[in-house]
Amino acid sequence: MPAPLHCTLMRRVVLATGGTGGHIYPAVATARELIRRGYAVTLLGQSGGMEERVAADVGLDFFGVLAGKFARSAAGLDPRQAVRALRGLGQARRFLKGARPGVVVGYGGFASLPGVLAAQSLGIPTVLHEQNARLGLTQRLALRRSKAVGTAYPEVAGLKPQKATLVGMPVREEWLLRQEATQKLGLQDGPLTIFVMGGSQGSVAINTAVPGVLREVLGTAGLSPDDGVQVIHSTGPRWIGEVLPQVQGLGWYRAVGYVDAVAAWSAADLAITRAGTGTLAEAAFYGVPVIMVPLPGSAEDHQRFNARSVQASGAGRMVEQQAMSRELGGVVLECLNGETRVMMQAAARRRSPQGAASRLADLAETHFRS
Repeated sequence: MPAPLHCTLMRRVVLATGGTGGHIYPAVATARELIRRGYAVTLLGQSGGMEERVAADVGLDFFGVLAGKFARSAAGLDPRQAVRALRGLGQARRFLKGARPGVVVGYGGFASLPGVLAAQSLGIPTVLHEQNARLGLTQRLALRRSKAVGTAYPEVAGLKPQKATLVGMPVREEWLLRQEATQKLGLQDGPLTIFVMGGSQGSVAINTAVPGVLREVLGTAGLSPDDGVQVIHSTGPRWIGEVLPQVQGLGWYRAVGYVDAVAAWSAADLAITRAGTGTLAEAAFYGVPVIMVPLPGSAEDHQRFNARSVQASGAGRMVEQQAMSRELGGVVLECLNGETRVMMQAAARRRSPQGAASRLADLAETHFRS
């Protein structure tokens, strides 16, 4: 498919992204900043993927290609996936030849690889954004020929410091006043608020363990909204029917299938989440201490690396998934302690990614070839 005519009329940047919200939403934040600076921006990702829907929702140009997903098993790459990857690479090359961007930014994940490798094969400068504390597989494949790597963490395992520029994790920089946020969520304004979320699709492990743990530990401590604690739990739409019976009769525990993230983070005093960088960056932006339950078996074990980094900064505590029933309650009480919570909030704010989209846009501009 030839590039649209408008691709050739402005200085253009292509952002190669897709697969998960953790890869897509940072690209959207960067796109908005680049557009503000006068660039034309196209998101390039997998045809039919989440990125195509998000681009349409926010009004961004999108070009879709085939993408082959890399298996992380002894069996290696499925030959059918290899064929998809090669076809996607060819589609991306044809698009980039017509669009003629000055730089391509790759956000990691299998859906970004065709755009990044196609750009490198055409001699178009590439900049990578590594969101995790350990360099991912797709970024390793593109690293040697990239011009620079913007990172979300001060240190990234597998990445030489001279190749890295700390930019942070681009997030949507919006917030609400607490009273407005709690009203929007159907919560009381006064109590301390715990935000529970296992990702946009939810987490079975968190959904199963957390309600019982909080019911036991907060009930034992004699806490309620009148005494100062309430919970907003985003279960994921698929799992709400399984969580509601667990919290029936608990007026201080509100479970919903989906929650407005800006409102939830604006209201939260403490969060219990997975350890994806997007979630942890949002927690830092809003100054919310976080109890992290890393996803076992996450790619490159990146969630555990992320959680360790945040814990070392003082902004969070890590609890392994298999230890939630034993350890989570005590960690919650520790983090609700006033002095501890204030120190963790300060540490979270020091990690704030505010301005990350602007810094990553700066890095892209530095390597933009007219």
